[in-house]
Amino acid sequence: QVQLVESGGGSVQAGGSLRLSCVRSGYMRESYCMGWFRQAPGKEREGVAAIDSIGRTRYADSMKGRFTISNISKDNFTNIVYLQMRSVNAEDSAMYYCAAVAYTWCAGDWDRERNYRYWGQGTQVTVSS
Repeated sequence: QVQLVESGGGSVQAGGSLRLSCVRSGYMRESYCMGWFRQAPGKEREGVAAIDSIGRTRYADSMKGRFTISNISKDNFTNIVYLQMRSVNAEDSAMYYCAAVAYTWCAGDWDRERNYRYWGQGTQVTVSS
């Protein structure tokens, strides 16, 4: 069974940086897509960024240039996906979730929740002015 555990959330001042981590455990074959989503109170969950097992990345337009997603893969049983957040602002305050799906790459619809099978519990990011 695949499990995802996020960490790295917390409070940060506007303009600052934060790095989120998502540790995946459990077998997934070589092809997979892992993404970060976020949900602010009263808003729908939205895709932030995604990366697949061959290193291709996808970003929401509003995150390009500020957020960077990366992946460190050890084997078919574990990997770590990072989300480096820079120049954060109040709109970045949200619960951030890690998600994963196997047997596929990150395609044009990477930001659709229904495409992901596995989800973490989330890590809270709060940006203060």
